[in-house]
Amino acid sequence: MSNTTEYQMESTPQPASRPLMGVKSGWRATSIYAEMIAEFLGCVVLIAFGAGVVAVAVVGLTESGRTAVIFNGAGGWLLITWGWAFAVTLAVYVAGGVTGAHLNPAVSLAFAVKGDFPWRKILPYWVAQVAGCFTGAALVYADYFRAIDAWNAAHHVASYAAKGGLTTFSIFATFPASYLGAHMDLALLDQIIGTFFLLLFILAISDNLNLSPQSNMGPFMVGIAVAVIGMSYGVDAGYAINPARDFGPRLFTWVAGWGSNAFPGPHDYWWVPVVGPMIGAVLAVYVYKWAIGLTLIARDQLLKSQHPKPAQDGMGYSLEQLQAALDRAKQAHGPLAR
Repeated sequence: MSNTTEYQMESTPQPASRPLMGVKSGWRATSIYAEMIAEFLGCVVLIAFGAGVVAVAVVGLTESGRTAVIFNGAGGWLLITWGWAFAVTLAVYVAGGVTGAHLNPAVSLAFAVKGDFPWRKILPYWVAQVAGCFTGAALVYADYFRAIDAWNAAHHVASYAAKGGLTTFSIFATFPASYLGAHMDLALLDQIIGTFFLLLFILAISDNLNLSPQSNMGPFMVGIAVAVIGMSYGVDAGYAINPARDFGPRLFTWVAGWGSNAFPGPHDYWWVPVVGPMIGAVLAVYVYKWAIGLTLIARDQLLKSQHPKPAQDGMGYSLEQLQAALDRAKQAHGPLAR
């Protein structure tokens, strides 16, 4: 047993003890530019694999001669939702060690509101995230533009066409379901709900006082959360739940010729996946704090105190003591900072 433990400890990767030879790396430790690079690359990975799997499902396999359809019905949606889930997981692994892998303007805003992220970094992060998603979309297009052209030719449509063009546009960005009609308020609600749950899960996963994942399982659990949201709330508006994930590729498709399908989008939809996630993310911060966070803080304070433990209540403390600790936590943590 001891030999196994020693082996595991020795095999754990350790940070480099000195900078790379010939590289001036001092700026990387403190510079906002290093964080922007990490967010940029993480978002490139996010879109390269997320939009990439949609490209495979929509035009890749169908136009390659390998198969007529990748899956029938719901099976194709499952492929896309799981593809996006793993794309998120891999992107978080790439950037997580530098920035915590926000990869989402709504996440950056939420942690700023919570008090765990400086407001001065909001705009640089947003720029890096949108630029990374734009670049990821360009990468997918560079790989699949022949398949996109073949699909358009086979269906006698153009990318900018109101009907048909949305099919290939869906590789990159989102649009509302036809049954919503012009009710963009319902699409907005969909984005608020989806992002609310995303941030609720992220806040729980990243809270050390909660049942946070052990070791480096956090990115995988975030990916699972994205998969569940996609399966449950993905149809109304395509579950962007990330302003950069939608706006960056949308901007690319506008440049690449999708025209009004990109901006302003069906029923002027383009703003919905930008505003909705921001609202949902902020709501999640407040709800998590008051429903879960303050209780965890109170219990942590109580466990660290010197109060004798009375009759067992499941935690070893009376409800009166827990309530008193909770009241103290509310007073001490009135702002959303931990």
